[in-house]
Amino acid sequence: MLSVIVGGAFGDEGKGKIVSYLALKDNVDVAARAGVGTNAGHTVVYNGKIYRLRQVPSAFINENTKLFIGAGVLVDPEVFLKEVNELNLKNRIWIDYNCSVIEESHKIRDKSDPHLSKVVGTTGSGCGPALEDRVRRIAKTCKEIDILKEFCDDVSLRLNEALDKKQNVIIEGTQGTLLSLYHGTYPYTTSKDTSASSLCADVGIGPKRVDEVIIVFKSYFTRVGGGPLENELSFEEAKKLNLVEYGTVTGRPRRVAPFNIKLAKRSVMLNSATQVAITKIDVLYPSSHKVVEYEKLSKEAKDFIENIESELGIPVTLIGTGNEVFDTIDLRKTKLRK
Repeated sequence: MLSVIVGGAFGDEGKGKIVSYLALKDNVDVAARAGVGTNAGHTVVYNGKIYRLRQVPSAFINENTKLFIGAGVLVDPEVFLKEVNELNLKNRIWIDYNCSVIEESHKIRDKSDPHLSKVVGTTGSGCGPALEDRVRRIAKTCKEIDILKEFCDDVSLRLNEALDKKQNVIIEGTQGTLLSLYHGTYPYTTSKDTSASSLCADVGIGPKRVDEVIIVFKSYFTRVGGGPLENELSFEEAKKLNLVEYGTVTGRPRRVAPFNIKLAKRSVMLNSATQVAITKIDVLYPSSHKVVEYEKLSKEAKDFIENIESELGIPVTLIGTGNEVFDTIDLRKTKLRK
């Protein structure tokens, strides 16, 4: 069983929460992180503790899950080793030999480039310049870095072997579809494609092996950095509605707008999504906080979810009602019975 978890908007949709929930609930055997690199932060809240991850898959929360980072992902040795040591993941996580390495020079180029830092509004993590060097075929790979060699493996082989054994595998995407270099709000995008197709390519799995594509949306849209955001609320409006958030990597306030059905439909199309996960429904409807049964949601919250389901034409199977991993309504048994 292979499930791809992809962001449907501009990132910050709550993919870390959904991946960590699935890892525990379904006892996932193998999880691989795809996407760009350390410019994306995923947050996991479990048993009252907050984990903010920039490199390690969010499925780390299940001690039985083997963790991988695909060849298409940029690795910052400092960030990677810090997370591995803090989370005690040695002998549980492997990175592909061919992952490109983010060097200090890439971070300097990222922060000093006025177009990247001022216009696009990148995180300054060095990802864009590192990918530029990969395209020029001058980037270093993980197999060349001594402190990373013990973690190196053939990730695509390991993942395909797991699928051959009928194991449960998750691919965790980063950023969101609307930040795709090709399908997003160019030039206000990240530095590569972020759709489900590219996530599979990042880890070396062919499209015919995918069983489910779970697209994650927050109950409202946010983005960090430059670029269009339809119906954007002022900071004061967002604050009044309790929608103010800050980026995991940069700490910058996120720009906020209401849920956008038109853009959500496009993201569903681009990803061939089969299921929808909606997070932070409790922010829009506070009475939903920590509710774990659909019947106990307010009529307004149900109407909101059912409208999204009707408009997108695929089932809403997971609903986040709080920050903790298990603050989740799971409708998969009901919605996917057919």
